[in-house]
Amino acid sequence: MSRRIVMSMLAGATLLAGALFGTGTAGAADAPAEFGTDWHDPVTAAPPVGRPHTRSCQVTLADARFRDFTPYRGTYAPPEGCGDRWSKVVLRLDGKVKGRQYDRLGYLRVGGVEILRTSTPEPSPDGIEWHVEKDVTRYGDTFRGARDVEMLIGNVVDDTYTGVIDVHVTLTFYAGRPTAPAPDRVLTLTDTSAGTTLTTPRNSERIVAEVYATGSGGGCEEFWYLTVPDPAPYSCKADHGPYREVQISVDGRPAGIAAPFPNVWTGGWSNPFLWYVVPAPRAFDVRPVEYDLTPFAGLLNDGRPHRVEVSVAGVPAGQPGWSTPVNVLVWQDAHRSHVTGALTEDRATDLANSAVFTPGQENRVHTGAGHRLTVSGYLDTSHGRVTTTVTRTLAHTSVHRWTEGENTDGLDATWTDDESVTVAGHGPARTTRTHRTYTVDGATTLGADDRLRTVLTLGDRATAVTREGGRRTAWSRLDDTWSGDAAYTVDVPRDQRHAVGTSTERYRLLGPDGCYDRSLTTVQGALTEDRRRC
Repeated sequence: MSRRIVMSMLAGATLLAGALFGTGTAGAADAPAEFGTDWHDPVTAAPPVGRPHTRSCQVTLADARFRDFTPYRGTYAPPEGCGDRWSKVVLRLDGKVKGRQYDRLGYLRVGGVEILRTSTPEPSPDGIEWHVEKDVTRYGDTFRGARDVEMLIGNVVDDTYTGVIDVHVTLTFYAGRPTAPAPDRVLTLTDTSAGTTLTTPRNSERIVAEVYATGSGGGCEEFWYLTVPDPAPYSCKADHGPYREVQISVDGRPAGIAAPFPNVWTGGWSNPFLWYVVPAPRAFDVRPVEYDLTPFAGLLNDGRPHRVEVSVAGVPAGQPGWSTPVNVLVWQDAHRSHVTGALTEDRATDLANSAVFTPGQENRVHTGAGHRLTVSGYLDTSHGRVTTTVTRTLAHTSVHRWTEGENTDGLDATWTDDESVTVAGHGPARTTRTHRTYTVDGATTLGADDRLRTVLTLGDRATAVTREGGRRTAWSRLDDTWSGDAAYTVDVPRDQRHAVGTSTERYRLLGPDGCYDRSLTTVQGALTEDRRRC
């Protein structure tokens, strides 16, 4: 992107999480001719967290005003009156900010376990409010005892950037049994002189690692999907181009690979007017990458610490910008104190990665990359020998194009992340296949009249099917598509930018339990459509 575009992007770097809700729509005819000093509060088309109709109890986790990089620290105590097992636990963050401020990165940890990764929307001069919800039932083990609480949304407040970020965070506990067995333990990694280590219970029969992997923090790794190799003349460089892969290893052996989601934050692509009301997919729900480490359980169940490390392939040596906090979820065999087993297969293809630069009036980098990993292992559990086999196949293609000075800068990219998990033991084998596809297709152009325009379409899609003995027992299909077109005059005071922009999001989720389908449309900051089709 142009030097001015890049500096604007790097200055306002960060993230966000949850599901937001707004009220009221204006007809397209009632929308303003251009952006003013206020606009609709942020809203996404994602579904709200479902809540059971049972007794509930609420606990406040944090009340904080973030104006610098000082963390909020407090304490948590379990709720009274709702037992110590819950059918659902829902986190809610209520935030507000006004004035001028960038999007800011945030996290919330309870007992060292990261339960929320978030960032803030950019405010209007008159101020905005937003609400984030997240299902955190899986962290029930953490919530059963008193814990320390730490939260940080790093911020800078001065005469120019005036927005102080106010947040209030609660947990609501719903009594009853969860619909799916919750993890018995939630663990974090331990830092040692030899690296990060993990010690699991000796009777673990399922182990899942989740990694909140995000490229962020104001450098080129926030926009990793736009980096190019030498000798391409572009402002963000990487030795091997834009391909990134989040890898996890156990005692130095490959244990899992995944495609990172190409997050776009609320100042992204040099154009905050795209995101003021409807953010990009996952911008308000920074979901972790998950790895099924059950094939390694026979190795991990010896009661000793094992080295577990996360790395991001493709990042230039010494380049900062990635955050990869790890939680480990463990399900235990209730009828055995020690479950033995072995890793029987750990096989990976060579990582293929080609980024080819073609110079011209419009420079181009064509990238094609891919990788495949299969791991398998067995456990001798109280209900017999169980073998788990995990296969992950990643692929990436992209065409990055830009003109001299990067005044036009475009990307057309697709990532696929296919996963197959087969569990075979007593009864029919169960296989779950998940196909994930992420897409980015758009361009930013800075014209001779200093008008900057961004046209962009983003996609987050996934299908999952579970079969037992050849019979389909579960399925789901997600399609979250966002599109926007916004323009403004750069390097002038806010009231002279004459900014205009439209955005749409349609979120569809289908499954055996029904259908969710919601569409949002905005024009110059007014919400002009909020339509539900199911």
